[in-house]
Amino acid sequence: MTDFIQDQPLRIAGQAFTSRLLVGTGKYRDFDETAEAVTASGAEIVTFAVRRTNLGQEAGEPNLLDVVPPSRFTLLPNTAGCYTAKDAVRTCKLARELLDGHKLVKLEVLGDTSTLYPNVVETLSAAEELIADGFEVMVYTSDDPIVARELEQLGCCAIMPLGSLIGSGHGIQNPHNLGLIIEQAKVPVLVDAGIGTASDAALAMELGCDGVLMNSAIAHARQPVLMASAMKKAIEAGREAFLAGRMPRRQTADPSSPFAGRING
Repeated sequence: MTDFIQDQPLRIAGQAFTSRLLVGTGKYRDFDETAEAVTASGAEIVTFAVRRTNLGQEAGEPNLLDVVPPSRFTLLPNTAGCYTAKDAVRTCKLARELLDGHKLVKLEVLGDTSTLYPNVVETLSAAEELIADGFEVMVYTSDDPIVARELEQLGCCAIMPLGSLIGSGHGIQNPHNLGLIIEQAKVPVLVDAGIGTASDAALAMELGCDGVLMNSAIAHARQPVLMASAMKKAIEAGREAFLAGRMPRRQTADPSSPFAGRING
């Protein structure tokens, strides 16, 4: 008898989510476009760079919380632009202060300004300190399965390996390593960085990822709101394809209409 995979909601830090698409809020023309794209994406978790976003600390300036209200979305403050563990930890504490004790954060500690590749040593250090301080840490990391396992063992609530370099749009460059991370993980695995178009997102889901986080792929599209809608559908299609199970690859042809039992006329 064939075994079927029963779908379950995405669960992060004890909370269930219907959408498996997480979106960022940067790089849009204005907050109105941000709001339209987020709505079209169907995302329930929305991330933003704490140090680049006004959450009310700048009086009289547009406030992100006016267009992405906490009553409707789960906010995911991130540490974009941090290059040391110390800086990332300080940024998360600032987010907690600004958001009245909010504990769910996306940790990223970058290695340099040219590749924006994660510094895994600093990332491990920051994750350990944040978790000890009561934060729920979703963590951006390389596609190294050993590092991913260590981050999970520290207590990260989600592992977020890159598909390719941040903002590159190159899609998933190392599906084999991604598969290894998914196979061993007991927490959600979400591709973070490098998605360029809907087929990239669908592939991530077909590989078995629990979700995908993206910003540039939507915000830099010619029509961001339309691309947000496309990404929503791609995530859903990829998830269904994963659950359905693809057909085996074959070295020879296998006709859709077998010759056996055909009607001769």
